[in-house]
Amino acid sequence: MSVKILIPTPLRGFVGGASEVEVEGRTVGDALQRLVERHGQLKKHLYAEDGKLRSFVNVYVNDEDVRYLSQGATALAEKDVVSIVPSVAGGAGPPATATPLPLSAEEIRRYSRHLIMPEVGLQGQVKLKQASVLLIGAGGLGSPLALYLAAAGVGRIGIVDFDVVDESNLQRQIIHGTSDVGRPKLDSARARLREVNPLIEIETYETRLTSENAIDLFRTYDIVADGTDNFPTRYLVNDACVLTGKPNVYGSIFRFEGQASVFATEGGPCYRCLYPEPPPAGLVPSCAEGGVLGVLPGIVGTIQAAEVIKLILGAGAPLIGRLLLFDALAMSFRTLKLRKDPGCPVCGPNATIRKPIDYEAFCGIEAELTGAGELELAPTELKSMIVGREDFVLLDVREPQEWDISRLPGATLIPLSRLPYALGELSTADPIVAYCRSGIRSRKALQILQDNGFRKLRNLTGGINAWAETVDPSVPRY
Repeated sequence: MSVKILIPTPLRGFVGGASEVEVEGRTVGDALQRLVERHGQLKKHLYAEDGKLRSFVNVYVNDEDVRYLSQGATALAEKDVVSIVPSVAGGAGPPATATPLPLSAEEIRRYSRHLIMPEVGLQGQVKLKQASVLLIGAGGLGSPLALYLAAAGVGRIGIVDFDVVDESNLQRQIIHGTSDVGRPKLDSARARLREVNPLIEIETYETRLTSENAIDLFRTYDIVADGTDNFPTRYLVNDACVLTGKPNVYGSIFRFEGQASVFATEGGPCYRCLYPEPPPAGLVPSCAEGGVLGVLPGIVGTIQAAEVIKLILGAGAPLIGRLLLFDALAMSFRTLKLRKDPGCPVCGPNATIRKPIDYEAFCGIEAELTGAGELELAPTELKSMIVGREDFVLLDVREPQEWDISRLPGATLIPLSRLPYALGELSTADPIVAYCRSGIRSRKALQILQDNGFRKLRNLTGGINAWAETVDPSVPRY
């Protein structure tokens, strides 16, 4: 029976550079014996003089550790895969050379751990130096992306962002520090990246990415990495990548879960192939409304950085046609196969989208806000209503864990997710003022209430955070 044995990188030089080898064997012991018989130099790396497996080498069958089982008797079934997993550590520096190189002595010292890798080497490092990558966002995903691409020596990095650093960013946006609060994110990111690697070029664009500027921005870069946190920009990035022929290295995060893929490559699917339409406006909360584990963007953003580097090097198997799913609670990864949609309106053979469209309208943002202006209530107006002892219901539609952080006096908590099933707890005769963290979920709550016959409705503009800023600074902002 033929068995596949996966060869780790440190040992591939002893099997002709192969990442896997097929041998005959009905047990693990048989398979490993056939392997070392065929590739004699492997034997001393896998087995000690007493014939036992070396202590720094583990052997797995599929996902099961069989090192401490009787390997000679561990039977193999059809399609089983044997993995050899040795311990690994850092490598030695590259040997000195007198031959002129396309890298300076300083670059050779800095990138030495890349240069000694056969998958990178001198040619690969030069490719990184000559490459250009545009990052959309300098936030949770953009932080590890920018830091690791700069450290890796990507020669030209562009960043698009128009936000300023807020205290709430520091839990996950590791490119910024406490002293940067209130500073434009681009200024903070540029200073940090120059500290990481002064040998690269950093370009910043303090602007919102729009249908008017995306094409021109994307054309001047080799790869685009998507670190956005909203659907209109995500679809814009996808479409602009397809229209300019630039790979879209995608990542997204929410609470404990993340996704990553590579879209818009030749022959591969795009983001629209996976999600032809966005979810209804307000259905999927943003990280600001729903929360995110601080380390999650670090994990997903680093995966994006690895995909960017692989694309530049032309090495490995990028996530083209595959969607990587990560669950931090279960500490598990899954990979799903994706297909190109022949009817895709942007990358299909009969594409109808030839230029960027109105993505706010496409994602239903305008529809969500229609008529909302007259329902908005400023924090100072709400204060006057409370001081004047007006008769109304103050409805908090946040989650219980947010209620524990801060709340307005006299409020009633009915989370947005429970509101459709708790309408009986409210009366259509009562005026209702709804609030959440920033005013987004409470606006959605008003839609639910309107659809069920409630008419005396107001929405606290900016939510409880705006109340804390303009009315009562003792209320914690988050």
